[in-house]
Order: sequence, then C-alpha cells, then structure tokens
Amino acid sequence: MTGLWRQARSFDTAVQLLLINQLTINLGFYMLMPYLAAHLSGSLAMAAWAVGLVLGVRNLSQQGMFLIGGALADRLGYKPLIVAGCALRTVGFAALAFADSLATLIAASAATGLAGALFNPAVRAYLAAEAGERRVEAFALFNVFYQTGILLGPLLGMALLTVSFPVTCLVAAALFAGLTLLQTRHLPERSGGPAGEPVSLRTQARTMLGNKPFWLFSAAMTGSYVLSFQIYLALPLETQRLTGEGSASTVATSALFVVSGLVALLGQLRITAWCKRTWSSPQCLVAGLLLMGAAFLPPLLSSFRSPATGWPATALAVLPLLACAAGLALATAVLYPFEMDTIVVLARDRWVATHYGLYNTVCGIGITLGNLATGAVLDASRAAGIAFAPWVLLAAVGGLCAVAVAALARGGHLRVPAKEAVAA
Repeated sequence: MTGLWRQARSFDTAVQLLLINQLTINLGFYMLMPYLAAHLSGSLAMAAWAVGLVLGVRNLSQQGMFLIGGALADRLGYKPLIVAGCALRTVGFAALAFADSLATLIAASAATGLAGALFNPAVRAYLAAEAGERRVEAFALFNVFYQTGILLGPLLGMALLTVSFPVTCLVAAALFAGLTLLQTRHLPERSGGPAGEPVSLRTQARTMLGNKPFWLFSAAMTGSYVLSFQIYLALPLETQRLTGEGSASTVATSALFVVSGLVALLGQLRITAWCKRTWSSPQCLVAGLLLMGAAFLPPLLSSFRSPATGWPATALAVLPLLACAAGLALATAVLYPFEMDTIVVLARDRWVATHYGLYNTVCGIGITLGNLATGAVLDASRAAGIAFAPWVLLAAVGGLCAVAVAALARGGHLRVPAKEAVAA
C-alpha cells in the first residue's frame, strides 16, 4: 500500500483528483445499484418486467450516450463534463430515495445512466492527457482505485441497508455532491479536442469514421468485455447451481467479487511494471487476452459436479469458480493500462474523449449481444447434458481475440505511422 500512495503522489494534483474521483464514483455507485432490484421488487412490490425496465433504462442511457458524452467533452472541455456528470448523478440518486412510481423511477434511473456517459469518457481522456508519457502507469493506478471502489461499495451499502434503502440512496447522493464540489473547486480546466483544428461535427465524424485501425481494435477487444462481464452472469449462475439459494450462495457469490478486487488492489502495479519491462504494448494485450481465455478453463471442473451439500463440499465446489474470477482479474490487470494507452495512440491525440466514448459504446453493444448468446448457451448446454460447452466457448473467445490483436500488431495497425509521429 505504501508503494501505491507513493506512486499516486508522483503525479500532479489533477491526476490525484481524477483517481479520487473514480474511487468515489464506484464507491457511491456500487453501494446502491446492486441492491436496487431487490428494493424495487420487494419494498415497492413492482413486477419483474417493471424492474427490468428501470434497470434497462439506466444501462441504455449510459451505453447509448457514451459517444455523445465523449464528443461534448472534446468540444467543451473535460472538466465541465466531469462536474456535470457528478452533479446529475447526485440528483438521480437523491431522486431514487423518494421515487415510488414507475415514471419517477425511470427518470431517476435515466439520470444516473446519463451521468456516467458524461463523466466516464472525460475522466479517461483527461487522465491520458495529464499523464503524458506515463499513461500506462496512470491507468494502472486508475484501475486500482476503480476496483477498490467496487470492492468497498457493496460492503458499505450492505451496512447502510440495515437502516433503510432511502438512507443508502441519500448517502450515495451526498458522496457525489461532495465530489461535485471538490472537482468544481480544485480540478484544473483541461480543453479537449486537437489544438489548432476547427471544432466541427463534420471534422469529428470524418476523423472517427476514417480511423480504420481504431475500429478494428475495438472489434477485436469487444470479446474481452464479454468475457470480463461473466463475473456478473455465468459465474454467479454456476455458483447458484452448485450451492443452491440461501446464505451459501450469497457468500460464495460475494467471494467472487472480493477475490477479483483483491487481485487488482494488491497486484496491479507490480503486474504493470513487470509487463512494461518484459513485453511491448501489443504483446501485453495478447498475453492479457490469452490469460482471459484461460481463466475459463477451471470452471470445466465444476461443470461436471452435482450441487453440493454442506460447507466443506460447497467450498470445494466453488474453488474453480474463484480461480476463474482471480484469472479474469489478473488478465484485466495485464490488459487495462495498455488497452487504454492504445486507444490514445490510435486516436492520434485527436478527439480522445470521443474515441473513448465510441469505444465504450461498441463494447457495450458487444456485451449485450454476448450476454444474450452466453445465456442461451448456458441453458441449452445444461439441457443437452454438455454443461462444459459454455466454458470451452468462452475460453475460445479469448484465444480468438488474442489472435485478432496479434494480427493487427503484425500489420502495423496498433502504432502511429512514422510520418505522423515525426509531425507530432
């Protein structure tokens, strides 16, 4: 931990504020959102379709607006979008504390999603610009703070839920209100977009549509987001199958997230430093994707097991799933800093926030389609008596993504052409 604080202090104030920003964003979000569905179906007695609608609106308003949020950040500057996003999420979370009708819940949910679309691309573009040549180090730190928020948020939310759900909402809103004031007062202004070029929608659209390497890289990396999202889908479902419903399932599912968070918290900086010494950036991407695919091999063992009875048998049954969660976290630790850096390289330092926004949109669409396919395969394979099939297919997706990125690297698509580098 001492090394973490020392490395964070080696960056300037703006980067430190952005790290605190992301920690607080995830802390506030994850102390509330994991428990929203239970509140809607339980306390408010809403039908399942209405719960799905409220949650779906939040996801759609965020994923669908990432591109617009990134484009606005490049046109208006990074700070205004960060502040506006934090302020809007303050309003959205406060509204969730008192909303009791479907219309108000949808409005509040849409506000929280739109808030993420405003500040997410801006934060990453600001961090990339401020860190300069130390982008990889900065994004490694960023992932530590990001995962720490995910680790601590649900624990704080669980404690607050012993009081009430509205209190949890108000505490989350208060965190975002404080974050809004902090960013307003202390975060320096940072302009977006390329210097010396006219800020026009035509220029932005032409730049984005004509950036073939960026589109190829986005397509190749989409599979990695489908794989990493399985900690929310395939792994919890398999955990529930093995442990049944009840306290054992809750504890085992929580352990997946604890293991994932601890790997990032304790290993991210060492992993990034070792990767930088050992491999090039494209090699790190390929290695991370191969690790991500390999993470789905241990669950092959669990797929042949029947539901466990008793704590010793349950603990043994979920060990392969915990190994998968740890493997995914390790792979993400290898991938994430170099992935974020590659996007800046492919953007040629032009419209970086817009590129981040579009990248998130492409990957978000991939996650949606990938989850539909994964869910269908999970059901069909279990019914057909080939329960191992989903894990084999997920492992193959990681391998195919690694091959695609390796091919892009060999073709010279993951670096700035020499003439552009000289001009820059």
